[in-house]
Order: sequence, then C-alpha cells, then structure tokens
Amino acid sequence: MAVRINCSIQNTLSLLNPPLSSLRFRASPLKLNPQFRFGQNPSRGALFCTYATTDITPSNAEPFVLTTPLYYVNAPPHMGSAYTTIAADAIARFQRLLGKKVIFITGTDEHGEKIATAAMAQGSTPPDHCNLISQSYKALWKDLDISYDKFIRTTDSKHEAIVKEFYSRVLDSGDIYRADYDGLYCVNCEEYKDEKELLDNNCCPVHLKPCVSRKEDNYFFALSKYQKALEETLNKNPNFVQPSFRLNEVQSWIKSGLRDFSISRASVDWGIPVPDDKSQTIYVWFDALLGYISALSDDQEQPDLLKSVSSGWPASLHLIGKDILRFHAVYWPAMLMSAGLSLPKMVFGHGFLTKDGMKMGKSLGNTLEPNDLVDKFGTDAVRYFFLREVEFGSDGDYSEERFINIVNAHLANTVGNLLNRTLGLLKKNCQSILVVDSATAAEGNSFKDNVENLVDKARIHYENLSLSSACEAVLEIGNVGNSYMDQRAPWSLFKQGDTAAEAAAKDLVIILETVRIIAIALFPVTPSLSWRIYEQLGYSRDQFDAATWKDTKWGGLKGGQVMAQPKPVFARIENQTEVEDKSKGVAVGKTVKSKGKLKLKQAQEVAGA
Repeated sequence: MAVRINCSIQNTLSLLNPPLSSLRFRASPLKLNPQFRFGQNPSRGALFCTYATTDITPSNAEPFVLTTPLYYVNAPPHMGSAYTTIAADAIARFQRLLGKKVIFITGTDEHGEKIATAAMAQGSTPPDHCNLISQSYKALWKDLDISYDKFIRTTDSKHEAIVKEFYSRVLDSGDIYRADYDGLYCVNCEEYKDEKELLDNNCCPVHLKPCVSRKEDNYFFALSKYQKALEETLNKNPNFVQPSFRLNEVQSWIKSGLRDFSISRASVDWGIPVPDDKSQTIYVWFDALLGYISALSDDQEQPDLLKSVSSGWPASLHLIGKDILRFHAVYWPAMLMSAGLSLPKMVFGHGFLTKDGMKMGKSLGNTLEPNDLVDKFGTDAVRYFFLREVEFGSDGDYSEERFINIVNAHLANTVGNLLNRTLGLLKKNCQSILVVDSATAAEGNSFKDNVENLVDKARIHYENLSLSSACEAVLEIGNVGNSYMDQRAPWSLFKQGDTAAEAAAKDLVIILETVRIIAIALFPVTPSLSWRIYEQLGYSRDQFDAATWKDTKWGGLKGGQVMAQPKPVFARIENQTEVEDKSKGVAVGKTVKSKGKLKLKQAQEVAGA
C-alpha cells in the first residue's frame, strides 16, 4: 500500500533484508498467546462516492474495493503517483457505470525516518510536514477529477489502533520474535540492504547514496514460515498477481527462498510504538499496508479490526507501481495469513513513466510535475494521454510534442470536431432539433452494428484493465463516425432538398447518437469532457450523473430533443510550430487563453455550414 515510491522510478526494489546468515540472533523469549484467527466475513455496508451512478446491482452485493498505494509524504506528488491514481479512478468510474458498489481508497503514508528528516530540512515538525504534503495530494486529486471514497492517513488515530490490533494478532500467531540485526541501511529506502546488491562505496543502486552501518535490536516477522502457503496460493490462483509477467517475478522471488524481515526500528521515533515496547516503532511498511483495512473503518465508531474487515475486505484490486510489488505480493499476503484474514483478490503492478526516454523520480530530481501539466493542458488531456498512450502494466514515455499531437488528434479533432460540425449543420438546417429518434434513424443501417461492436470491445478491455485498448476502441467509434459523415456528406444532401434533406437530417441524428455513446464509453477516462458533450446534447447534469454503461446501448436520443448551441467541447492545443508561424504572420486560426499558460486554438470547423 504505502507507496513508499522510493521514486527513482527505475528498477524494482531489492530484497528488504539481507540473508539470514547476516543476522546474529539473540533469542528473546516472548509470551505467546494461543493462535487466534477469525473467519472470513463477507463485506457489507460499503460507502459510495458522491459521483456514484444509479445502483443496478442487488443491495447485498459485494463492493468493488479498489486501492492505490498510500503515497509517501517525503515530497509533494509527482506524475508517477498521479498516473497510478488516474488509472485507479478510471477503473473505479467504469465499475460504477456497471452499477457496482465501489469503495475507492487512496491516502498517504506518513511515518518513518525519512519523513522526520524531510520535516527537519524544511524547518518544520513531522506532523506539520505531513499535514502540508497530505493536503497537496488531496488538492491534486481534486484537480485531476479523482473520485475517491476514502482517504486514509497513517497518522490517523483510527489507523494506529488498527495497526496495533493487527500486530497483536500476528504476535498471537507466534510469528513475531526478537533478534539483533547488523547490516547496511539505506535511509531513503528505509530498508536494510544486502552487500551484494550495492554499488561501489556501498551506494544504494536506487538512490545512489552510501548506506550506513547499523546494529539494532528489532522485532522480526517469520516470513519464511509462509513460503509453502504463498507458493500454493499463486499456483492455485495465477490471477492473484497481474500482469502475468509480474507473477513470474513474484514466483521467482519466493522460489529463491523467503527470509524473515524486521518489522520494528529502535532508532526511529516518528512512528507507531510497538505494543508493550515503546522503545521501538513499527516498521513503516508493516504500518502502512494496514491502511487498506483501516480506511474501511467508520470515522464515528471505535476502531476495530473485525468491523473494518466486515466493511469491505478483501480488496478487489490493489493497484501499485512495480517497484513495490514484493511488499504487496509477498509480505502483505503472508502478514494477512498470519492474522487469519483473507487475501486481496488481485495485485496489479504497472510500469514506470519516463520523460523524453529518461528515467525520472523525486529522489533523482528529474520529475514531471502533474500540477504544471494540468495548468497547461487541462485535466482531460492529462488523463487521456497517460491512459491512452501507456499500455497499462508496461513502462511508458512522455514527451510534450507527442502529448500535444495525440490530444489534438483524438480529443479535439476526432471527437470534439465531429460533435461541433454536426451540431453546426443541425442548427443551420433543423433549428437544432432532432427530427426523429436515433433508434428509428438507424433502422436497417449497419453503421449502428459497428458502433455496438466497438462498445462491446471497449467494455471487455475496461474489464481486463486494458485501459489503452479501451481508449482505442472508443476512439475508433469516433473514426467510424467521421467516416460516415464524410461518406454521407449531409451538407450536400440538405442542398438537394426533399427526401435527400430528410435523409441528411437522419444522418445528423445518427452522428450525434454516436457521439453520445462515446461520451459514456469515454467517461471513465475523461469525465469532464464527457459531461460537456452531454450538455451540448441537451441533457441536464442530473441526467448525466444517472447514466450507466447500459446507456451505451443505441437509442438514447429522441425526436424533438433540442440540442444546445454548438461550441467546442475541447480546445485544440497549439504546438510550437504553429506558435512560430503565428509570430511570422502566418494565419493559424482563432486562439483563446487556456486554463494555464499555453494558448489553444478552437476546433470550430463546421463542414458546409
């Protein structure tokens, strides 16, 4: 959970701890109570996002619980964390369109040595630092139209109570013991390193900084005890880790032999104290992973692990970056087994983002600032580009030139201009009124079948978390709509009058119905753009908010329905060449101010108008 995104955004994290041979155990007898395990409880009482669509599933249906990592607050959010959250939001919105009860969880991971150090560097205290950075995440999520249901902070009192109860249950299972640890420690990773994985001068391969020698008396979790159970889990449920090549990585890690790992720190004050031993604090990962469960607890009730579990656990999907796959696919399941809790249904590890072909991350000082992108290009453009251009699960690259080209071609031209020129023709020739129902207009027309087939493809891709392919299928609906418009040339038919003009009027209804379907099918990716399209088609906000995936079925537009006055729903972004041409006096069209710094050119072509 905790995206302890050691954010170099490069290689997957190394082993959390060195080999057992490097440990010098000092057996410390602990009084262990009989093992306690409570049974799996069906989730109930799920909360809904205010953006939730009409519920078309039984009231007792299991909720779809989706989580992002809990992002580490050593620094403000970057594009890597924004990408994960945008993807999670698209998945959550799609599930809501299906009528599912969705609990979308995100939040911040706020304990650990690195947080205390970051606060000190800013002349602040850890609590004040955490408040500031956590709020910056909330502000960015608002700007990116993130419709989360729960935002958990690991400094919340309810979270601390859940962590301590969970720790006690693992202790009761006999899976926590005390031992000495002597090794090399990376402060930025907040983990001990094996000397074999270090670079020259004992430098961490992730942060390129020397590790420090530390000797501590810690508590350990008996991870090795769960090797066979984890192997069996992955063999019986190969979908537990996705994509499939990530599963191969996890199986390889487990096959190489699991080692017990330290779950406390004696030298870190900024953390949750170990129950009955205030000289130690709980290791940040053991702490933060529990946020997925503590987020489910009701703010108005006394925190209780069992009650939280009954409110939605197990999670349907943990969405994470590949660098924290080991924590979610190996350590977390073993911890849950120890506490007698169900495992999440799926862990999906997506790839990293690069900028102009180069790796980036907070720790390396080479970041892509999401706030800047939203200010320059707008929310829909940012969401669309990263979900369309990055194959979900693989690494992806950002370049401003490609960003502008893709967004202009797909959103401004294929979708926006299709709607704008069709409404322009409708206004000129039909007083902006639909002459017939869209179902009637498309009778006997194979075009409707093509659109419905593409909608089915988009749904399958969304369900399989193939977000880029889903965008591609929806865009293809726009392509066939533009081809239909060009082939039918309604502007010419209107000039012919009589039956030809009647056919042209029907053609406009068909095109507008196509764009209406695009708005619903693209809603998980570009919610604001979808609303602007629906508004142009004469719908109210309440009607739009009540839409479900069933509304992608052909036949939504009705005869007599009045369309809004045509205006562009997505402004075209000027590229650098156009800016230079304009400065030389070359006409490049009307420009308007964007939300931020770039100028935009309205896509206002109205064919034949």
